[in-house]
Amino acid sequence: MLYTYSFQNKKRDLSDILSTVVKDEPRFISNFRPVEEAQQQKHEWLEDQIAGRSVTATAVASGVVTASAADAAKVRIGTLLVIRNDSALFRVTAVTDTTFTVALVAANGSAKSTPAKDDVLNIVSTPVAEGSNPGDGDETGITGGVNYNCCQIFRKDIILSGSALAINVFGNADNQLNRQTAFALGELARDLNRVALFGRRVEATASARGEAGGLYFFGTQAGGLAIDGSSARLDSATINDAAQAVMGAGGDPTQILCSPGQARVLSNEYKNRLQIVRSDDRRGAYVALVVNEINGRGMTIMADPDMPDTDAWVIDPAGFGMSSLKGRSITDTDATPKGFDGIKRMALGELTFVFRNAAQRLCRIKNLKASATALAELKAAE
Repeated sequence: MLYTYSFQNKKRDLSDILSTVVKDEPRFISNFRPVEEAQQQKHEWLEDQIAGRSVTATAVASGVVTASAADAAKVRIGTLLVIRNDSALFRVTAVTDTTFTVALVAANGSAKSTPAKDDVLNIVSTPVAEGSNPGDGDETGITGGVNYNCCQIFRKDIILSGSALAINVFGNADNQLNRQTAFALGELARDLNRVALFGRRVEATASARGEAGGLYFFGTQAGGLAIDGSSARLDSATINDAAQAVMGAGGDPTQILCSPGQARVLSNEYKNRLQIVRSDDRRGAYVALVVNEINGRGMTIMADPDMPDTDAWVIDPAGFGMSSLKGRSITDTDATPKGFDGIKRMALGELTFVFRNAAQRLCRIKNLKASATALAELKAAE
């Protein structure tokens, strides 16, 4: 080896450094905190039960409700139910494998006396008598199903030529390598951001490389939440429509993901409502939070330059995570070939992303008016 440095025979774990870089990156990837290691390249997780329990009536006749076997198993004699978007309270009086009988026990101001076909009945509770026995209570378990993502290998080659080492701009070889490693991790974080947005899920085989699925893969699957912007400007009303959809599914929306241009469109909505204080030394409209009209909580705007301009997402990021394959977290080792005029190190790791309850925590706002057009209209209207 023509050049030496203090850690040339060491394998360094860079996972903690990468986590810090990712956390501080002002992009979508900063939502992904390290979670449990993946045990295999196909990384599975259990979905959380984040919505209230409910059953769907496929048919109703004389108070007898027909439902799927899975739904009928959720209720027992004494279970209290209400029809979604109604206040009438019903009690289950009999249960079979695919049916249950209900009786109205409290009108609560409603005119309904029986459920109808296709009604969704929310489970209120199952009151239990004193001195209850095993089996008298609700059976609770993992009912949200299973989902998975696939691990993807990432590699960055860090190269310092002999000339660069001789010039010694950034100090000795150790300092120069550490600086180049920091650059490589910053570049990796930006690559990870695009994979977390647009990646497709591909399981590794003898003929296919493993690829990790991202936001658009999980968020646009059948049953996912979506709002059509109908080529209109992005505004707080549309944002709150999406937030309502996420909350209705059991999520807690706290972030708005959009392009920088759409973030400016949102800020300009409030431009005429801002008050100028005499001591202010800044000009312009800037909005970092949009208030959720349903619960009053703030939703942070994240302007990601990688986001498509005509899309936005309202997100509950609690289900996000980044999982390294066991024993394959990001590390770097010396990779200098014999006779190479310089130093090479290789940063290599295998990881994937967790999108737990994507169908309930993500709502896409699509077909928005392009931000350049919207901003031009806002400027012309001033």
